[in-house]
Amino acid sequence: MKRIACSASALALAASAAHAGGIERTTQSAQVLFEEGNHFELSFGKAMPDLSGTNRPFGSDIDNVAQDFTLPSAALKIDISGPWSAAFIFDRPFGADISYPDDDLILGGTNAFAQTSTLTSLLKYQINDNFSVYGGLRTQKAEGEITLSGAAYGPVSGYNVELDSDTANGYVLGAAYERPDIALRVALTYNSAIEHSMSTSESGPLVDPDGAGPLPPLPLLNGSSDTKVKTPESWNLEAQTGVAPGTLVFGSIRWVKHSQFRVDPEQFETVTGGGLIDLEDTVTYRLGMGRQFTDKLAGSVSVAYEAPGDELVSPLAPSTGFTQLAVGGAYDINETVTLSGGVSYTWLGDAKPETGTPDQAQADFEDNDAWGVGMKIAFKF
Repeated sequence: MKRIACSASALALAASAAHAGGIERTTQSAQVLFEEGNHFELSFGKAMPDLSGTNRPFGSDIDNVAQDFTLPSAALKIDISGPWSAAFIFDRPFGADISYPDDDLILGGTNAFAQTSTLTSLLKYQINDNFSVYGGLRTQKAEGEITLSGAAYGPVSGYNVELDSDTANGYVLGAAYERPDIALRVALTYNSAIEHSMSTSESGPLVDPDGAGPLPPLPLLNGSSDTKVKTPESWNLEAQTGVAPGTLVFGSIRWVKHSQFRVDPEQFETVTGGGLIDLEDTVTYRLGMGRQFTDKLAGSVSVAYEAPGDELVSPLAPSTGFTQLAVGGAYDINETVTLSGGVSYTWLGDAKPETGTPDQAQADFEDNDAWGVGMKIAFKF
């Protein structure tokens, strides 16, 4: 079943590259800990989303606001001695790259960029043939920038905030049950939230503090401070089992507390009474099957579903929910090297970007999609 598992792993990379809820870009899986022997892998994923819509009230087209992005990753798993093994994982689990075309009257010039890079260090202890526990430290670097622009933002159109790079730590805990005779494994992993304190520079248009009163407009949106930003905690339940010779069924349930992710810069919050981002928690379901075709070749297919939430969303994340189909394959080049790859297609949920209080829809985003591809090369040593 080894090649089937490699195929499913590459498929998961392509799937996560195509789309994930909120700001997540990978599933933060710890499954590399369960590779046999010493193992090193390099992976590369690319996402090509298309998020287009029409503005309100004019109905003018808004061309694709989502930028393509890449997902490099690497992982090393080593057996230490006896029941102990370790893994080191580099990935970019969270991010955003949204940019509205300047010629859109309502939201034109609005953009958001965020990027994280993490190094996760894990230890696994094999209690017996069936049970194991694992955990470790995750070190994460994060940075971002947001600009609000267009008629939808009224008096704060032109606001910009830069969130300087910051490094912070979190942790991972997990446990697994296995039955090697039928390729059964069930693993539950908790990824903690990570809180960053980010040096922040804000700038924006002059704000009239008393409306029609005697005070002149003032630079109330300008200033420097520190902003607390959390990347969200999550739970991963991942399972697989053999169902026939050469056939593996696998699946996962992932819950992410996206509501923890807030960006509330001091000056903006003081002036407007609110923050920049408001996301809903998500649950993502995935089910797939892998098949061993020859001694060297295996393939897999999976479907995934994330239920849509409130259709009124932040313009910085203009979709909600998705349905996805992914296919993957793995080929043993020799006894120690396996090459695998996958491709996914995602139907993105419809949404209505909103601003203001109470919420007012400013655009309609419908019938959008995303393609994802992933490649991985793995070495046994």
